[in-house]
Amino acid sequence: MLLSALTSGAEAAFFSLTDQELEKSRTSKNKTEQLVHHLLQGPRQLLASFLIINNTINVSIITLSAYMAWELFGTTSLAVSTMLASVLLVTFLIVFFGEVLPKVYARKYGYAIAQRMAPVLEKLRPILRPLAWLLTRISSFIDSRFRVRSYSQTLEELHHSLDVALSNDETSPEERKILRGIVNFGSITVKQIMRPRMDIIAFPQSATLPELLPQITQWGYSRVPVYTQSTDNIEGILYVKDLLPHLDKGNDFKWQNLIRAPFFVPETKHISDLLQDFKEKHVHMAIVVNEYGTTVGLLTMEDVIEEIVGEINDEYDDEEEIIYSQLDENTFIFDGKTSLHDFCKIAEIPFDAFNEVKSEHETVAGLMLALFGRIPHVGEEASYGRYYFTVESADNKRVKRVKINVASKKEHYHKVS
Repeated sequence: MLLSALTSGAEAAFFSLTDQELEKSRTSKNKTEQLVHHLLQGPRQLLASFLIINNTINVSIITLSAYMAWELFGTTSLAVSTMLASVLLVTFLIVFFGEVLPKVYARKYGYAIAQRMAPVLEKLRPILRPLAWLLTRISSFIDSRFRVRSYSQTLEELHHSLDVALSNDETSPEERKILRGIVNFGSITVKQIMRPRMDIIAFPQSATLPELLPQITQWGYSRVPVYTQSTDNIEGILYVKDLLPHLDKGNDFKWQNLIRAPFFVPETKHISDLLQDFKEKHVHMAIVVNEYGTTVGLLTMEDVIEEIVGEINDEYDDEEEIIYSQLDENTFIFDGKTSLHDFCKIAEIPFDAFNEVKSEHETVAGLMLALFGRIPHVGEEASYGRYYFTVESADNKRVKRVKINVASKKEHYHKVS
């Protein structure tokens, strides 16, 4: 029973550590505290180890109590009822003394318990590793096969229900866009809606204040990234309002002291999580980086909100940032640098329509490269499913403009036939 209590308490202790305690264990020079952080780097395997130890102990307790009852009463008429009573009593003792009380205690003294149990767990790891590895593999398989599939099916059902609900004439186009934005919000990643690196406006840290002011006036942004050497080295964000009290100062003024720390996010992060980060950290701009730490784009809170409510244009914004024209109900001409996400949103087609073919590309021009396997020439055509593409403008470096026809399912059937 004591072993059961220790295991349950240790499990609760490890998984209830605060961020401050985790940081303390990471930076500590004490080997025991470092071991706590090391064990938590594999949380699934650690949890599997606790489950193996705890269930082995609990099953042993129940088996021993049943065996002792059988030895005492043998095959008498009281044997069955006594064994049942002993199992129920031991189960109650395990739940109360082996689960509830240790976990309540561990919530209060979690860090101390984690330190004392870490060396024991480390010594047991070679014994438990094979079975823990098997359990985590099974868990990962079930998770990938069922949870993702269930989410996709749920999203499809939501889209279908939304289309049915919006089929009446009482719903305005603006309301439809907002409702569709809400449905898609949880599945959109940062990479899909970010401003790509080539379109980022940033200021060099080496510039003087007189050199900086004309650029601020030219671009009109309230927050601008500041870099050294290249945009791969974003040093911070300049809030233009911080400069207002210093506009009359000359070359000697160190405006670089006003820049604020940048907020970096991975390109795979979902915008629903990013919005929560924006709210908690009180920032409005994120620098997007890839797995190598290279800057790939920029995203603001306004970009995230626009995924629900549509475009938000103030007096400094261009009236139309996405360059496209609509020839008829199903035919569009898009600028090559338009993101696939924006194209899908404007044409009202599923965001995952090109997932199987686009590879790492996230723009209309990138999709053409994926379809042709090269830079296509003007006038060349390609099709994918019910989508038909014609290159309207291109040079030997990139695709500039593409005509896209989104055929209805009926039209697509006749074309295929």
